[in-house]
Amino acid sequence: MTADRPFKAAVFIGISLDGFIAREDGDLHWLTSRGEAAGDDLGYDAFIGGIDAVVMGRGTYEPGLTYDPWPHEGRHVAVLSTTLEDGADPRVSVYRDLDGLVRGLSERGAKSVYVDGGQVIRAFLRAGLIDEMTITTVPVLIGTGLPLFGPVGGDVPLAHLSTRVFGAGVVQSTYAVDRQA
Repeated sequence: MTADRPFKAAVFIGISLDGFIAREDGDLHWLTSRGEAAGDDLGYDAFIGGIDAVVMGRGTYEPGLTYDPWPHEGRHVAVLSTTLEDGADPRVSVYRDLDGLVRGLSERGAKSVYVDGGQVIRAFLRAGLIDEMTITTVPVLIGTGLPLFGPVGGDVPLAHLSTRVFGAGVVQSTYAVDRQA
């Protein structure tokens, strides 16, 4: 599937030191409060400036409905979900499976795709669709929650591209998926 797509897919996500992207109830306060303490946008504005499509699952999409203004204005937003009602939100396209999503992104001419949400990131990794990952680690152990990683179908070799240290002990590393390994 990796060769049959005209777009590059990237992850830009924050995690706790113990590998969680949110508490079990979806709460992100532990992340957002420390990100603010770092005193920087942590490179998000530069990252999102080069993105023309955003892909997420229902678990990431629904909490995002509370954001005002809508953070993805001007970008195609695709939600991968078997249960979200198609057409309920004119700002998003709903896809039932990964093959349909990739086909839809390709048909729309997507060039640079932001992949967000643990389950969707893992699905993209299993399918060999992630090209680059930027992972921002905040110095907190939350003990339990929603993990970023889990079964990805085998080893995913990575090449380290960069590491930045921000205020408040926040560390951000960027990796390319090493398809040559």
